[in-house]
Amino acid sequence: MALLHTVNKSPFESNTFDTCLGLAKDGSTILLIEDGVYAATTGHSVAEKIKNASGISFAVLGPDLQARGLEGKLADGIKVVDYEGFVTLVTEHDAVQSWL
Repeated sequence: MALLHTVNKSPFESNTFDTCLGLAKDGSTILLIEDGVYAATTGHSVAEKIKNASGISFAVLGPDLQARGLEGKLADGIKVVDYEGFVTLVTEHDAVQSWL
């Protein structure tokens, strides 16, 4: 069963991202929203965790990335989606797990 995981907490203030990554299974997608978008940027250990994650797709909500001035700082291999893309991800997965 492919799950869409949404993470809205910064990896620098919470362990939510690490917990999610540890429990996500092959075929899942992790969508970084709100302050969770900080995990999608380059130059820190979280970016390495994303790079080394096998079988998991990563996406980031573009408007949240823009709101935090992080355009151009996105790590490789992360898809940027808008709100319509968010809805598409929801429909493409069997269930959504929100990590709060």
